[in-house]
Amino acid sequence: MATEGGGKEMNEIKTQFTTREGLYKLLPHSEYSRPNRVPFNSQGSNPVRVSFVNLNDQSGNGDRLCFNVGRELYFYIYKGVRKAADLSKPIDKRIYKGTQPTCHDFNHLTATAESVSLLVGFSAGQVQLIDPIKKETSKLFNEERRDFTMLARLVWNSWLQVIHPPQLPKARATTPGQHRGLLYTGRQRTSRRKWCVLS
Repeated sequence: MATEGGGKEMNEIKTQFTTREGLYKLLPHSEYSRPNRVPFNSQGSNPVRVSFVNLNDQSGNGDRLCFNVGRELYFYIYKGVRKAADLSKPIDKRIYKGTQPTCHDFNHLTATAESVSLLVGFSAGQVQLIDPIKKETSKLFNEERRDFTMLARLVWNSWLQVIHPPQLPKARATTPGQHRGLLYTGRQRTSRRKWCVLS
């Protein structure tokens, strides 16, 4: 048995040690169980977004987390910052071939423990409505790809009271209730970024 200068036995697990080859560290479970890393792309960085929703679950684990990495979209139970999520067991994982997810948003008003609506925007301009709990796809918008611009922001808005920075077309109805069920897309004047609102 190796002992320290003070005469104590070394029964404790070291969190790090140094050798000629370099420094070795003990990683927490959440670090080494995370999904595979995306290969380096020197062309540009892939946007990564994170969305949260609270489902008011009876068990107390009502928070859900969604994030995208490259062409993959992950959906997990979120247990807070003090307890790591088990990243080896996602509730739902989707891999897209043609385009990659660039933004997403949950519908917080209709979210339940059995079902949650998630809008996903893609790099080629499509918008997909999915339910990651039921693992089904409901609708695909802009399927014809008339507009190939990447979606930069996606927003659920129940009453369309205030949309900032874009504004609703003035030719449309002016009361918020008349906008429900419509999908609006547009561009910011200062950049080529596209935004999308589904009511």
